[in-house]
Parts: sequence; structure tokens; C-alpha cells
Amino acid sequence: MHEITTMAVTVFMGFFAMMNPIANTAVFVGMTGNQTTLQRRKTAIKALATAFFIIAAFSFLGKGIFELFGITLPALRLSGGILVFLVGYHMLQGNPSKLHADSPSEPDATNKDNVSDSEEKDIAISPLALPILAGPGTIATAMNYSASGEILHIIITICAFALLCLITFVCFLYGPKLIEKIGESGISITTRLMGLILTVIGMQMLIQGVHDAYILLFQH
Repeated sequence: MHEITTMAVTVFMGFFAMMNPIANTAVFVGMTGNQTTLQRRKTAIKALATAFFIIAAFSFLGKGIFELFGITLPALRLSGGILVFLVGYHMLQGNPSKLHADSPSEPDATNKDNVSDSEEKDIAISPLALPILAGPGTIATAMNYSASGEILHIIITICAFALLCLITFVCFLYGPKLIEKIGESGISITTRLMGLILTVIGMQMLIQGVHDAYILLFQH
């Protein structure tokens, strides 16, 4: 039971640091500034639902993808660890990661006419769901924790991400008030803290990957 709890907390914190709901709320508010409250709610639901199904699909199909392309778990942990570490490093410097950010990087500079016209550009799918919410780092994190193929690990991974989506949804709904209270300095501090957590998680994935690769290569 203790191991399950530890894993659940680790997975949730990994997703939380990678998605960074506080910083993403600022992006969401900037991109939906011309929408009504109802439109903003629909955009948030669609973006988070899309991100959830993407992560759930990679969690369930992770082992199958490995077998199809001949990928080993140590290889994923090594590459995923590097990817997560780089995202965390950029966030630790106070810069939005290129793996998460969508150009233009300044959300306030987004053309409001394009945002309001959902037929021309559905921001709920892109860039909100992809790559901001369910970017390469988030997908790598999901696959890393669920790639063993054990149903318990898959369930924990999906439940942790579902909980994070719920928290993010609340942040999106109350985004304007939240951003006003936290301010730019608060967002900057949160981003750096999430970056620190991500660099540690990335390094742990690398260490585990090296350990697993050593066992796979030299003890068979």
C-alpha cells in the first residue's frame, strides 16, 4: 500500500510539474481573453478532454508501441529523462520551454479575431491541448510510468492525470482572478519551483534508465 501511495504521489507531482497549471492558466487567459465565460468554459473542457484522451491512449498503448518499434524501457527512461530534464532546466531559468510554448510566446499578443473564430483556429485542440497541455514531455512522463504494462501502473497514471486535469480546469475557470492575485512574480516563482522538481525527476529517470540498461546489457 505504501509503494502504491508513493508511486501515485510521484506520478502526480511529475505531471503537475510538467503541465504547470499556474503558468498555463496565464496562457489560457491570454488566448481566451475575447471569449465569453461560457465560451471559455467550453474551450477549457475541450482542451483538457483532448489532452486526457491523448495521455490515456499513450498510457494504454505504451507497451504495444514499444513492441511495435522495438523500443526498450531503459531507452524510454533515458530519452524521457533527458527530455524532462531539459524542460525543467528551461523553466528553472525562468524561460518557457520550447517544448511547451507555442509561438507567439506572448499570449497577450495573440490576435483576438483569430481566437474568437473557432472555425479558423480551434485553440482548444492546438495549441492548448497540443503541445501545451499534452506535450512531448507529458507524453514521455506518462509512458515512463505506465510502460511496464502492469494494469495498476496504468490506472495510477491515468487517475493522476485526470486529477490534474480537474485541478487545471478549476484554474482555467477562475483564471482571470487567479492571475490578478498571483501576479507576474508569483507565476515566475511557481515556474522556477516546477522547473526544479522536473530537473530532479528527469535526473531520477536517467539514473533508473542507466541502471536498467546495465542490467539488460550485462546481466543477461
